[in-house]
Amino acid sequence: MKKYLLITMLLLATTFKYDALAIEEGDVFIPIARYMEAGDSDKLSVWFADNLQLDVLGTINNCTRNQARLIMRNFFANRTPKEFRIVHKSARPPMSYASGDLDAGGSQYRVTIFVKSVDGRNEILQIKIEQQ
Repeated sequence: MKKYLLITMLLLATTFKYDALAIEEGDVFIPIARYMEAGDSDKLSVWFADNLQLDVLGTINNCTRNQARLIMRNFFANRTPKEFRIVHKSARPPMSYASGDLDAGGSQYRVTIFVKSVDGRNEILQIKIEQQ
């Protein structure tokens, strides 16, 4: 039993180290993509700036972090994500963006995410979701 507990703890430590390493190397989009694919609006919202812009299927909202979390929760509740794959990334500090393909609710969406590094913290400033 102790052996299984030790193996589990090592696996968890490796996972956390991988997330931290990815962020240190500048690939902030690894954890963000994971949360998009999981449809986890709560964990995704941790990355939101205090105020951000959401463009969900043509409806543009300039909103607070909490409002954005609720909008994303509603989107994921109506369209359960199956897969999210980053297809393009680019950066020019302090800004970076990624676009990816989201398979959710039987439809395909193009998602564009803009991130800004502010005081050593990466914050999502804009998410745009378009149906393909």
